[in-house]
Amino acid sequence: MKNSQLSVIAINKLVAHPDNPNVMSGDKFRKLVRNIQRSGLYEPIVVRPHPASQGKSAAADKFQIINGHHRVEALEKLGLKEANCVIWNVDDQQTAILLTTLNRLGGTDCAAKKIELLRKLKEKFDSAELAKLLPNTAKQIEQLTNLKLNAVRCPLPVEQFAVPLVFFVTAEQNKTIAEALSKIPAQPDQTKTQQRAEAITEIASQFLRTQKCQTSG
Repeated sequence: MKNSQLSVIAINKLVAHPDNPNVMSGDKFRKLVRNIQRSGLYEPIVVRPHPASQGKSAAADKFQIINGHHRVEALEKLGLKEANCVIWNVDDQQTAILLTTLNRLGGTDCAAKKIELLRKLKEKFDSAELAKLLPNTAKQIEQLTNLKLNAVRCPLPVEQFAVPLVFFVTAEQNKTIAEALSKIPAQPDQTKTQQRAEAITEIASQFLRTQKCQTSG
């Protein structure tokens, strides 16, 4: 087999890699599904011949997903039976390296160009509709498209974007956090992700106020 080849593969032959470290929030997954449903387009899934199926008949061959686990889930949710794939003939060591890099390596947006793209999109879609398809919230899209930037300035204004926080908690810690979050009133115009962010910020602010009082006392 060549080192790389394009192929259409039945989704039931695609097997998730057990060591895949990439996770996606429910909100982002729903946006992924909507994007594929709306356009019918998606980046091909990167797979390799499954080590456990080598030497079997062609009909029994399985393929292990290297990059595109969530795209495969989205395609299944949309009821599709096949997926466009790129087959890479790589060993276990190369696969491990790819699993840790394919979803992590990337460039940085040029703010001026991104804003220009958002403005063009807003000529046909409102911010709420765009927020269903893009990583940004409706409020962030409004803020970005209202910015006045010199066309040659490319550093991205970090304060305009949500900063991802990734951490792991025990089941007991998660239970305590969920209980605390449920007691903070949510705004009706916020997404679930925004509500949780506001709630965690309020909990952190309350903790800091308590620490300040204890220190001053």
